[in-house]
Amino acid sequence: MEDSVIIIDDEIKIRSLLARILELEGFIVYQAQNAKEGLKLIASQDISVVISDVKLPDANGVELVKQIKAIKSYVEIINLTAYGTISDGVLAIKNGAFDYLTKGDDNDKIIPLVYKALEKAKLNFRVNALESKIIDKHSFNAILGKSKAIANAISLAQKVAVTDTTVLLLGETGTGKEVFAQAIHYGSPRKLKPFVAVNCSSFNPELLESELFGYLAGAFTGAVKDKKGLLEEADGGTIFLDEIGEMSIDLQAKLLRVLENQTFIKVGATQTSKTNLRIIAATNRDLKKEAENNAFRLDLYYRLSVFTIELPPLSHRKEDIILIAMHYLQEFTAKMNKPAFSLDKKFAEVLVNHYWKGNIRELKNVMERVVILADSNVITADLLPYEFQDETPGADPLNMQVMEKQHIVKVLNYAKGNKTETARLLGIGLTTLYRKIEEYNIG
Repeated sequence: MEDSVIIIDDEIKIRSLLARILELEGFIVYQAQNAKEGLKLIASQDISVVISDVKLPDANGVELVKQIKAIKSYVEIINLTAYGTISDGVLAIKNGAFDYLTKGDDNDKIIPLVYKALEKAKLNFRVNALESKIIDKHSFNAILGKSKAIANAISLAQKVAVTDTTVLLLGETGTGKEVFAQAIHYGSPRKLKPFVAVNCSSFNPELLESELFGYLAGAFTGAVKDKKGLLEEADGGTIFLDEIGEMSIDLQAKLLRVLENQTFIKVGATQTSKTNLRIIAATNRDLKKEAENNAFRLDLYYRLSVFTIELPPLSHRKEDIILIAMHYLQEFTAKMNKPAFSLDKKFAEVLVNHYWKGNIRELKNVMERVVILADSNVITADLLPYEFQDETPGADPLNMQVMEKQHIVKVLNYAKGNKTETARLLGIGLTTLYRKIEEYNIG
């Protein structure tokens, strides 16, 4: 980003004088005699600060601020006028101008003001770049796969993203429901506002209520001060309610109120609070069937399911498996600072034919483990977790226990003896790991 300024003024003497002063300060200076020329230069050049006359031949400089911000939001604008008015100054700042000066009063002020505007423009630029990076990371382009099944789900999500409609994501565990929720949020007009995710199965009913709605001091034992709930934290943005089927019936009634009129009552409060947010929910349950059996509120189901998207399991998109595996192979190779790997044909065959009960999450874990264990530049089938070995073409079932022991030892060594991390990498419970260590007499 350059230290560059454009001066938009139809008076050539003023324009030239300001340009000379700024050039002596080391700024790159562009000049334009009207709004049309100025907007063209702002769009095509690396410009950080705009100094614009209020009275231009083809535009009002105060109104021009909005057009400039629409082209490059990080640019800062200083308005100059021969006859300043309070109302114009207020409107200029409201439209996004950095400052508003009267000509003749600007001789001592303009240079320090430009430096301040430049500093703010650079900060704006960095913030915009960070926001763009986050948006790109969570965009629809980040969803892996080219199969018809996933393409159909993406197409539906893209169509609903630009609306404010409530979305219900359906699919097995590990199919990427939160990834879709993020893509919908970052593809919406709310993308610069918060995305808040909460797993409803992670809290008991009382704790989930206080987390969602917040509470007032004294509402219950331990509530020593007011606390904002996640509904407030997500104001203006999106809240993602994962595993919505785990929410208690009583709490469902309170969530229904949020969906109906965007209001809620904090724990311990008597007055309602307002919020402005979009709700995206997800579940691996059949909510309609549960509603018919009185295990889920039918009215809430209908409010949540205004627009449903079913995410296909990995077993229904076999043509995507190797593509996803290669993505995670590259990710973990870079993270662990290992050389590039290729996939053995037999390894790839096992991946494609495996059922993948845990879907993408399971595949990701498998790829992390094989990168840890690989000693050569080829990923081979013997590196797969022991439960895969009976699926390997030509595998000898009698060697299963030997392979399992070797696999556990390798992962234990990688985790430097940390059994909790070892259990995570192996995809088994800690109790199971201890049993296996004892069974195989692993020291």
